[in-house]
Amino acid sequence: MNIDDIDTPAILIDLDVAEANMARAQTYADTHGLALRPHIKTHRLPYFARRQVELGAKGINCQKLGEAEVMADAGLTDILITFNIIGKAKLDRLAALHARVSVAVVADNVPVIEGYAARFTDAGHPLDVLVECDTGAERNGVQSAQQALDLARLIDAAPGLRFAGLLTYPPSDPKATGAWLTKARQVIEDAGIAVPKVSSGGSPTLYAAHETDGINEYRVGTYIFSDRMQVAAGLGTIQDCALSVLLTVASRPTENRATLDGGSKALAADICAAPGHGHILEHPDAIVTKLSEEHAVVDLAACAEKPGIGARVRVIPNHVCVVVNLFDKVHLMRGNKVEQVLDVSARGKSN
Repeated sequence: MNIDDIDTPAILIDLDVAEANMARAQTYADTHGLALRPHIKTHRLPYFARRQVELGAKGINCQKLGEAEVMADAGLTDILITFNIIGKAKLDRLAALHARVSVAVVADNVPVIEGYAARFTDAGHPLDVLVECDTGAERNGVQSAQQALDLARLIDAAPGLRFAGLLTYPPSDPKATGAWLTKARQVIEDAGIAVPKVSSGGSPTLYAAHETDGINEYRVGTYIFSDRMQVAAGLGTIQDCALSVLLTVASRPTENRATLDGGSKALAADICAAPGHGHILEHPDAIVTKLSEEHAVVDLAACAEKPGIGARVRVIPNHVCVVVNLFDKVHLMRGNKVEQVLDVSARGKSN
């Protein structure tokens, strides 16, 4: 099977580029003494999660229980879930996961920790809990070092829990992030509680991670495939983008306008610093100007050569993580040859 046999819309993954991205990141982490913990939200595939661990990753990062369950079923054994887990149904699922693999969770408030403490009571097999810190990204996270200490004490006092450290999803300033985390760690250690792990993350700032003082783990997702957002943020070039969406020109209503057979349901609707809704590899001067659900409208005015009806093009998406979650399958490619077709087994795991 080769690229001409693939029906569109379809996801293509260049294995050589993905392997190079994984190897580069792992080498960087090893060089700087950081445990690399890849986030599976980008690829959603046990195939790549296992490969990341084979290359030296500490374990994997999932955002939701459903993703973690898929990965555990596929043989991944060291999983960090970086979203507050609330409610009996989810805590029961977490307990079942905790019984069969090494799993850690996060918390940034008292009710979440109280839920963990009520469900996990075995001091011989405690649940690892990290305190999530808001170092400037303004999502989840405690707002001060004192609040981090208060939660660390609460975790430390619960027989079935174990305080595992601090975690953040940082803004773009590694030095400010490092200062925030260093202060919090010092406050907690001064209170007599060890801080085994200090975890940061984010693909755009991956290769500046060593500038964040005090961290010993780094979590990244998008780096494996990259996308136009990452390129715009300085993480490599379009040539480092391993994933593209194969689409067909379905209409040429005018000389300078084409329509592709995949809109927001194939490319998602995220925007980035680069113009349009994706980069067409075969026609780099074209601009994907707008999307409806099934239509991608392309401005061809700047193109010296314009594709005809039936032509097939590969589009680098703006935000690759969302795009993978839109498809049932991906095609693993070496050049134009299909090596494997894989089900996106962690697709749609929103809880």
